[in-house]
Amino acid sequence: MKKISFVAFAALLLVSCSDNDTNYTATPDTKMDFNVPANFPAPEQDITLNPPTEAGFELGRKLFYDARLSADNTISCAFCHEQSSAFTHHGHTFSHGIYNQEGTRNAPAVQNMAFQSEYFYDGASNSIEMLSIVPIHNPVEMDETLESIAEKLKQDADYVQQFDRAFDGTEITSGKILKALGQFMTMMISANSRYDKYIRNETGGTLTAQETQGLSLFQQKCASCHNTDIFTDNTFRNNGLPPNPNLNDLGREVVTGFATDRYKFKVPSLRNVALTAPYMHDGRFGSLESVLNFYATGVSDSETLDPLLHNGDTLGIPLTQEEKEAIIAFLKTLTDEEFITNPLFYHQT
Repeated sequence: MKKISFVAFAALLLVSCSDNDTNYTATPDTKMDFNVPANFPAPEQDITLNPPTEAGFELGRKLFYDARLSADNTISCAFCHEQSSAFTHHGHTFSHGIYNQEGTRNAPAVQNMAFQSEYFYDGASNSIEMLSIVPIHNPVEMDETLESIAEKLKQDADYVQQFDRAFDGTEITSGKILKALGQFMTMMISANSRYDKYIRNETGGTLTAQETQGLSLFQQKCASCHNTDIFTDNTFRNNGLPPNPNLNDLGREVVTGFATDRYKFKVPSLRNVALTAPYMHDGRFGSLESVLNFYATGVSDSETLDPLLHNGDTLGIPLTQEEKEAIIAFLKTLTDEEFITNPLFYHQT
């Protein structure tokens, strides 16, 4: 594997910030090494458009954890994207926002973002730089504007210094805010699970007989949609979930306006999936067992149901109990402890 050069920079960051965040030592113009893991496909985002630098990454991380990105200064990006659960809102059916409001979709994981072509369950953004606009502007989530955020940050001498270091200019702008967040997310790569080490024939990459069986079954029954080692094909599909009558979320159709996209949602990556319950766009399933039970016996037909879920006169994915248990055992090998404990992604104070 071509490893990302995190170790030296992690050590640098851990000693670079005092309690009041004024002693910055990250080098402004030093680019961070973005290397594609050996078992990964090519990135979907053009990294050269906004190459992460040490100073830009450090700024992006600080912004990610700053509640001033919301209108009432209570909700940060990290509020719904917690590192210990692969940057999801573990245990919460829907995302939460300002004034104790609740959204209508489950918060997706923030990981391997540079290898994805579109974001959110409906594909509301296709740019790693621009995607932050969606939750910031959402009235139920952060209900803020980039212009207002910039004005808040201009009152903070530490931020003025950091923006100057990251972008060679003291002016804090909407574009720089988005670029810094994009740099942070670009470097959030999860590629060191036990599965990865198995595939790359590295130390620690041992699978049990049941996990190996689960991998084989996964490749036969699940990998058409959850393909490559990113475990998503970046497409939108109707997987047969009966519509929630209280929401009637139209999915991709909300963005495209096409009835042919009704009830289609983005195929999520399954990396760290054992840590990211509840599942589906509306968080309706609390366990992996429930997910596989649904695919085996609960798929509902509709005009836009994905053809892969038509099996002759039956719907779904035929699975025995033994096969379900093996697949779940395999899915647990996708947990990347190094990613969820990496100090690079911690909130530095």
